[in-house]
Amino acid sequence: MAEHIKHSDQQTFEADVLKGGKVVVDFYSSECPPCDALAPKFEQLAGLYGSDVRFVKIFRQENRPLATSLGVSSSPTLLFFDNGACVGDKLTGGIKKNDIIRNLNLLVGEERGRSMLAGRSVRETETGVLIIGGGIAGLTAAIYLAQAKIPVIVVDRAMPGGQVSTTHQVSNYPGFIEPENGYMLMHKTTEQARAAGVQFRAASEISGIDLAGKSVVIDDEETIYAKKIIVATGASPRPLSIPGESQFRGHGISYCAICDAKYYQDKEVIVIGGGSSAVEEACYIAKFAKHVTIVYRGDMLRANKEAQEKAFAHQNISFLSGHTPAGISKEGEMMVLESRVNADNSMRRLAADGIFIFIGMFPNLELFPKLFSYDDTGYIKTDALMRTGIDGVYAVGDVASKPFRQITIAAAEGTVAALDISREIG
Repeated sequence: MAEHIKHSDQQTFEADVLKGGKVVVDFYSSECPPCDALAPKFEQLAGLYGSDVRFVKIFRQENRPLATSLGVSSSPTLLFFDNGACVGDKLTGGIKKNDIIRNLNLLVGEERGRSMLAGRSVRETETGVLIIGGGIAGLTAAIYLAQAKIPVIVVDRAMPGGQVSTTHQVSNYPGFIEPENGYMLMHKTTEQARAAGVQFRAASEISGIDLAGKSVVIDDEETIYAKKIIVATGASPRPLSIPGESQFRGHGISYCAICDAKYYQDKEVIVIGGGSSAVEEACYIAKFAKHVTIVYRGDMLRANKEAQEKAFAHQNISFLSGHTPAGISKEGEMMVLESRVNADNSMRRLAADGIFIFIGMFPNLELFPKLFSYDDTGYIKTDALMRTGIDGVYAVGDVASKPFRQITIAAAEGTVAALDISREIG
């Protein structure tokens, strides 16, 4: 434990935190991968900022009343205090170092913060393969490579798991007779990768990248050099791009059922989208909500038959076809969807407690502007071995061009890339 870090609890919280001047508090838990990922960042920053800021850790599982009183319901959670007042952002989950630094600099001032950061060491790391993205494609490639005794590092801007970890049920993955929870499937896959020797840089930001030179800069302090790079950055939910959507994202609008459905117990919910993901997620939300209305543009759902049959069987799911979303607003505590009726071009308003949007995905390519060859929809073109047009750089999973996007296809592409790399540098 870093010398600048102090353990506290309910009994000593007032003295350690409320009367402690400038303080950052880490509420952590045991058997918590995001907590494990945060720990070295917390310790390093304690060494840099510890002369001006008190770094405190509190074991949440043994101090639940205190955590609840502070609005802390998950681990890890970082809170920042200045003379007893909570300031800055509450950080939770896969916490990035740059977000911590931003809040610490609110406490000490930007100029003082820059001088403290000037003392951090910059290191270089060499590895066989660097994988950017820790979803099913990236982790599968990592497992194959590590088992072939090739050093591999996985870098992810969040925690490993990707889109699959936010899927409530995976019903067609080989080897599972009953549907498997997506989070648990990816947790097991991540642990399998760790056991094989894969190294991780979780909740990290890539601040520099040179694909031709096979190097990536992580959090402005570590440069990783590799012989090969696999891009497995996946895809993100596609927005509607209508008025009000960005304003209320995270405040009444969600793109993740498994993340947020629990907050709509016995409430009214609108689901926008008519494809398989929209209908499947609506079925999951219906376990919590009093009523779910699926709104979609076409005259018929595009979801697969199994998903449709499940949705039709739910008594608390109804369907509104031929409606094009035009805007989202908030009236009191209720979200209001304004849609255009395709049949007569009239407008209709539909109110609910929350709105979920599932209209497809787009590739996560913000790190690679114009570096690859792309298909007509913006996904990276590859050959049969998942090689891109850049020597030694591969693309796998949802970021790569293909006619279908499924978990099993992503895993297979990770396998193909790993086998080709193993043949060349194994």
